[in-house]
Amino acid sequence: MPVYVINNMTITDRAEYDIYVGKFMAVFRRFDGEVLAVQDEPVALEGAWPHHRTILLKFPSRESFRQWVESPAYREIVPHRRKGTVSNVVALEGLPEPKPANSSP
Repeated sequence: MPVYVINNMTITDRAEYDIYVGKFMAVFRRFDGEVLAVQDEPVALEGAWPHHRTILLKFPSRESFRQWVESPAYREIVPHRRKGTVSNVVALEGLPEPKPANSSP
């Protein structure tokens, strides 16, 4: 089952955040992650949206997500994101694949 990661962030130190961004993809790709969307200054359809950037990531499984988060390579770069942003991050499990219409129970 896939895992989706949503990060709503406010960038407070662009130089620190740019260090993180510069190293992110090389680490991220090792764990079969996909960047599904990145939007600067998203427009709220309802309510207020105080964040500068929203990012949507996908991992093929909870295990690949866990391996990424706990990897020494990610732990090395994540302090730059934490120093450069205020982030609200959640990981959501995807829905199970629908069963084919003519499958037996």
